[in-house]
Amino acid sequence: MCGLRTSFLDMLIKYENFGRTITPGQDETLDDLQLGGLKLIQKKKGFRLSMDSVLLADFARISGKANVADFGTGTGALPLLLWGRKKGNAFYGFEIQKELAETAARTMILNGLETRVRIYADDAGAADHILPPNTLDAIICNPPYGEPGSSVLNPSPELMVSRHQTTDTIRRYAKAAYVLLKGKGRIFFVYPCAKMFNLMQVMHEAHLEPKRFRLVYPYADKPANLVLIEGVKDAKPMLHSMTPLIIFEREGCLTNELKSVYHINDQLE
Repeated sequence: MCGLRTSFLDMLIKYENFGRTITPGQDETLDDLQLGGLKLIQKKKGFRLSMDSVLLADFARISGKANVADFGTGTGALPLLLWGRKKGNAFYGFEIQKELAETAARTMILNGLETRVRIYADDAGAADHILPPNTLDAIICNPPYGEPGSSVLNPSPELMVSRHQTTDTIRRYAKAAYVLLKGKGRIFFVYPCAKMFNLMQVMHEAHLEPKRFRLVYPYADKPANLVLIEGVKDAKPMLHSMTPLIIFEREGCLTNELKSVYHINDQLE
């Protein structure tokens, strides 16, 4: 794996953790992803793995040989979820918050994936100034959902950055993605259903043509609240809808498909 800039993970290995055992801090948890023995370090209070990321990792069509970037990797959950599903061979995680990037880097060392996953403490919107152009097969992104003036800002600085975008966050992500993706490379988003048109418009303008989408419903009789979208670089306009994804059959009872997404039946065998 190569990059034009030394990754945060490289620096962490060199200066802080050489020869040391990686353990979570007192304000952190070590969570078993129930996926090939992979474990995730997270803050007890703060940004934590959500169902959105699990759904996105399942939705993404990524080959086992792909070079993949995660825009806004947080604590590094998506690279782990993809690796556990044999989707991708080399990963680059971009996280603008240094503390979260440091946590993600420690997680990769803990799982023995430091040669597979590079963590950069940088804005994903500037990823095209860090990695060479036309080198990625896929990009995956669970971006901040909140928009200035449209939602109440979280009082936690970490959660505020993780959940609220600036006015041009998605456009910068799309612009960088276009530069980095190979011809016909793919980008995958999870996003609020109510804002799906805005996201698709940004993707279209950036020549990341929306090709496939799936609506996610909490219950069969409730409105959709999320959408999963796949875009392809320089593709012709042609949008395909997938069957809806229902989360709960009834309160507290996941549908069989969601159990499959979470590998729950595999865990019980």
